[in-house]
Amino acid sequence: MKYIIAAIVLFFNMTYADTEFADPKPSIENPRQFIFPITSGDENQISHVLSSASNVMKFYGPEKCEIVIVCYSQGIKTVLTKAYFFDKDIQKRVRSLMTYDVEFIACGNTMKTYGVNKKELLSGVEIVTAGIVELIERQRAGWTYIRP
Repeated sequence: MKYIIAAIVLFFNMTYADTEFADPKPSIENPRQFIFPITSGDENQISHVLSSASNVMKFYGPEKCEIVIVCYSQGIKTVLTKAYFFDKDIQKRVRSLMTYDVEFIACGNTMKTYGVNKKELLSGVEIVTAGIVELIERQRAGWTYIRP
């Protein structure tokens, strides 16, 4: 009987263990910084990145993390005003994340390749020359790259 109780206690301790923050702990003064790429036009993959970013923000708190999502290649569809997604919630979710200061960046090279102009982007989306270079430079500056 003692072994069964010990096993149950051990099981609950293992399944409900809290994540321990590394030093320095996330704070308003020292937020965690994450950068996500969206390179696919596939709605499921886009949705997965948006959900992952949302989950990270919920865990740390919007004031204790900074999140950037870089959209390039087919992923540019994520930030278009008329993306013609079957899932109409994608654009609502992008706008919702923007209200929490999640930064969305569009790749200028992709925009040239696909003939997209700035007016076709959702309001508040920033444009950089090259999305891949933005990822590289943010990582070099200490941002955590996440590819769900």
